[in-house]
Amino acid sequence: MRARGGGRPMFGEQQRFMLFLVAPAALLLLLFQVVPIAIGANASFRDWALYNPKKAWVGLDHYRAVLSDPAFLEVVLPNTFLFMLVSVTGALLLGLAMALLLNRPFPGQKVVQTVLLVPLMVAPVIAAIMLRWMFNDQFGIVNAVLEGLGLEGQPWLVERWSAFGVILLTDIWLWTPWYTLLLLAGLQSLPREPFEAAEIDGTSTWRVLTHLTVPMLRPVIVVCVVIRAIDAFRTFDIVWTLTGGGPGRSTELFSLYAYVLAFLSLDFGRGSAAAIIGGIIILVVGAVLYRLVDRLARA
Repeated sequence: MRARGGGRPMFGEQQRFMLFLVAPAALLLLLFQVVPIAIGANASFRDWALYNPKKAWVGLDHYRAVLSDPAFLEVVLPNTFLFMLVSVTGALLLGLAMALLLNRPFPGQKVVQTVLLVPLMVAPVIAAIMLRWMFNDQFGIVNAVLEGLGLEGQPWLVERWSAFGVILLTDIWLWTPWYTLLLLAGLQSLPREPFEAAEIDGTSTWRVLTHLTVPMLRPVIVVCVVIRAIDAFRTFDIVWTLTGGGPGRSTELFSLYAYVLAFLSLDFGRGSAAAIIGGIIILVVGAVLYRLVDRLARA
């Protein structure tokens, strides 16, 4: 391709080679991300039920229905934001504690590091099935241990908050090693001079952590929190496997809400509208969260 007037080519040989390398990934992104989003956005404005696909234009009716749905406003959104807050915070604190532990040499460090990273190798669905059996109220190992200690077993997955707690426990257990790995890499990349100076001055461990370690880890923490918060908002697999959103709809998160509308109620139009609303929410939340975490880290 040449510029106007027969001058030099618009793209040099190196640029053309780079475009050639990027083209397959861009094509896959277009086919499997952009096109489905466009189809879903189109469906959200139509009466597109899978059992009777009229595809008649209904405008914003689906969006009004979702935004006025009491289940969405009173159960799904509060559950989703509570899950996001507790899961991200819990995994971050545990991951930071483990990263600080592994950053100091001690006997058996490699063994401990390997054991701590095991959850990274476990598929979320497998972990959820494992926890579902462990917390089974009839023959789960958790109740067996409680009864062996003379305590009464609990119907963990039958009541709302205990079931929600099991979901949070599963998610935090799965994601803590991810935080540990990234924060440990961040710790090992920090310069040693400030810490050596603090040690010479006799600065307490807590002040070193709060005034040196955490502020210097700010870029890593901000990126981890934002990425994980976005991922937590769309959590589906462990909730569907553990509780299916139950008991009732008391542990239903946003992804389950959109899934039920589109693939169980067969209302593809309203399910697509819910997905678009969720995408807009997470874009806003991600931007706000990035600014908030960055400001807190600078304080």
